[in-house]
Amino acid sequence: MKKLLILFSVAALAMSATEVSAQLRIGGKTLNTGKLVQAASDVATAVSLTDADIARLSHESVVWMDEHNPIADETTEYGARLKRLTENITEVNGLKLNFKVYHVIDINAFACGDGSIRVFSSLMDIMDDDELMGIIGHEIGHVVHGDAKAAIKTAYMTSAAVNAAGAAGGTAAKLSESALGDLVAAFTDAQFSQKQEYAADKYGFEFATGHGFDPYGLSNALAKLVELSQGSKASTVQKMFSSHPDSEKRSAKLKEMADEYVAGK
Repeated sequence: MKKLLILFSVAALAMSATEVSAQLRIGGKTLNTGKLVQAASDVATAVSLTDADIARLSHESVVWMDEHNPIADETTEYGARLKRLTENITEVNGLKLNFKVYHVIDINAFACGDGSIRVFSSLMDIMDDDELMGIIGHEIGHVVHGDAKAAIKTAYMTSAAVNAAGAAGGTAAKLSESALGDLVAAFTDAQFSQKQEYAADKYGFEFATGHGFDPYGLSNALAKLVELSQGSKASTVQKMFSSHPDSEKRSAKLKEMADEYVAGK
């Protein structure tokens, strides 16, 4: 199985435009100064990324991930289940959605700015339908609220830094040319604020109940993740759990929302 995430460790390099030439040798390494200048340009561009840019970068990243991870299509139990749950959910706020399952051991799910939602099979193994749809709604909430846009912008700025660090040539430089690993990491490792998480929880709750799923689904899902993070599956849930802090408190808050929802029926 190919590894999902590519993590880069980078160092910042800087020089003024008046000091650059085609190549420089520092510490015995040849630096491609053209890449250094481009890196600075990339950082400036990242600040003004348009919605169209975000969609394109998101799409390119999802294509890369789809090519590097085994997909459980509709002929499999996982793919058929996800299709059954989402076949009537085609768009949100005018954004067309598409769903796929990655057959991997990590417990996770994410939604991208281009409307791509990816669910990991191991998450489906431990969640019932109501819990799963609560999580999917939560991830879509990060897109609707613009959190995913901010994450991809940060990733693009990081990719520029990688490009600069990779200007010395060799393997690092080759990886930095696409910087897709950074964009992938933004989707799977994005650290959202407590405010963003609670807002996405509220959206996920309303999303799930609006589509006829159990109001306690997301609360139960988060409680289950808390339990798993302390048990034998801690390593597989760590990535998702670490990017979603205060899960126990959020689960309790969602239960209160569900109690009020049920009482109001």
